[in-house]
Amino acid sequence: MSLEWCVCSNGDLCFFAKVGWYNAVLQPAFHLPYPDDTLAFVVLSTPSMFDKALKPFVNKERLKLIRDPVDQCVAHHLSRVKEKFPDQRVDVMFDYEMLPSRKPKFLAQTAAHVAGAAYYYQRKDVKFDPWGKKKIFGVCIHPKYGGWFAIRGLLLFPDIQVPFLEQPAPVDCVSTEEKRIQLLEQFNFHWQDGRYRDIIEVKERYSEEQKAYFATPPAERLRLLGLSQEAQRITFH
Repeated sequence: MSLEWCVCSNGDLCFFAKVGWYNAVLQPAFHLPYPDDTLAFVVLSTPSMFDKALKPFVNKERLKLIRDPVDQCVAHHLSRVKEKFPDQRVDVMFDYEMLPSRKPKFLAQTAAHVAGAAYYYQRKDVKFDPWGKKKIFGVCIHPKYGGWFAIRGLLLFPDIQVPFLEQPAPVDCVSTEEKRIQLLEQFNFHWQDGRYRDIIEVKERYSEEQKAYFATPPAERLRLLGLSQEAQRITFH
């Protein structure tokens, strides 16, 4: 296990970070309420997560599915991580969780960037902005998986302080102006076709089965995993 990240058998990547790195680049309204030296892990899922984690989880827990299978699968595996540290306080934040103010509990792409996990390409990364008054959203690109990954959660260890931890820089794998414009254009205006995910040469992509799963409306996804109509009614109603 390197200082920056470790690979889990279920297809996740966990990247070390300090809360202070995250808070330093955001307005106070988005700060995490922990000391700057608090240890955190940013959790990503790689393309293999679908086969290594999601499908086995669904096959085992099919009668207990009460919400989105991916979210429930991620929660299951992160709860198992907490169990490995019975003497430590471990706080978990998921990418889909919201505060009462309707703000996300944490900004996933910012967290991935400051942890060195993936480069968060934004409008400010383009010198000659071609979009005028259009709203342009940023997107993270991983140096091995391009856009074929997801940021799933944040693990925080409030009782562990790591002042010695040195911040790694994310790999700038979309380094030309032309490619950055192309990436942001494809992500903002043509995201459905997924071309932005292949903005660089990638090591691994989602399988065709996985692509079909995420392209299918949520209420119809369980049948792709071999679940019955009755299980679908239990899950989504």
